[in-house]
Amino acid sequence: MANYKNIHGFTIQNLDEDPSTTSSVGQIYYNASTGQFKSVIEGGASIGSWSSGGALNTRRSGLSAFGASNSSSIASGGSSPSETYEDVVEQYNGTSWTEIAEFTTGRNQHGGFGSATAGLIAGGVVALNTQTDSTQTWNGSSWSEANELNTSRGYMQTGGNGTSTAGLISAGYTTTAVYNVESWDGSSWSEVAEPNSSVYLRASMGLAPNTDSLIFGGGYPRTTNTETWDGSSWTEVSDLNTARADMGGAGTATTGIGFGGRSNSPPPGTVLTEHWNGTSWTEIADQSVATIFYFGDGGSATSGMKVGGATVDPPNNDLSNVVEEWAAAEIQIKTLTTS
Repeated sequence: MANYKNIHGFTIQNLDEDPSTTSSVGQIYYNASTGQFKSVIEGGASIGSWSSGGALNTRRSGLSAFGASNSSSIASGGSSPSETYEDVVEQYNGTSWTEIAEFTTGRNQHGGFGSATAGLIAGGVVALNTQTDSTQTWNGSSWSEANELNTSRGYMQTGGNGTSTAGLISAGYTTTAVYNVESWDGSSWSEVAEPNSSVYLRASMGLAPNTDSLIFGGGYPRTTNTETWDGSSWTEVSDLNTARADMGGAGTATTGIGFGGRSNSPPPGTVLTEHWNGTSWTEIADQSVATIFYFGDGGSATSGMKVGGATVDPPNNDLSNVVEEWAAAEIQIKTLTTS
């Protein structure tokens, strides 16, 4: 049976430890273990921060990364010092990376989405000036060929979002910019409505593409454009604060972060991070290292990461194995002052 205390005519719960779930937001309680009155307030991405994660085994840019959190992710393909079109795949356990089953076709600048146990990659560059429509699915232990994209494309490594059964790939590049969007239903791709602004090199985030997708940034010159997808059409919403292309994103259409990328001003890379609250963007905690040229991304608004990339533009011997983890508590515990 719950235990309660009375404070100035209000009855509050007497707990042995602090709550840990979002269902407690708004609660005032007494912590019997610490002898303090406390309250639970909303946390989320706006109070998060970046920290160093375990380094990749292979330095590379142009890779794609996906996963549900910063403790369970897949980083695939890219360009390394020894191979332009990598087939190397690594899996992260929250501390270190382990090389796992390789692609059948090496590639860079491809799209990807899903979790560490069920995901896919699509498109990418497989040779000089040659893009592919190839799709491969991941079941947690091996890769399998799946139905192809309708349009071959590369330059979209942060332009995919969703799950292994429902996702979106947006924009890209062949010999010219590609603006169309394709939807994955778990077995095949279909073309859907294009965004209002013709922009490529976009970033995206979202988990349910029929109702929950957000694309932002991109373009030459860079843009602040942001659009949401409702399953049938795109709507332009509040812009980013800083125009950038080649950004990373983690989260959903209602709460997430957009980070890094290339701005219109030197130096080419930026450490900026912005929080999307479903209505507008706010600049929040910076990254430690500005990596550019298509770093991988993945995760959620409270548990995300950026993986690899390059520290100069264009990349040469400055390919990166740097990993930064994003973490934000879903709730905050505040101690109340009493007298």
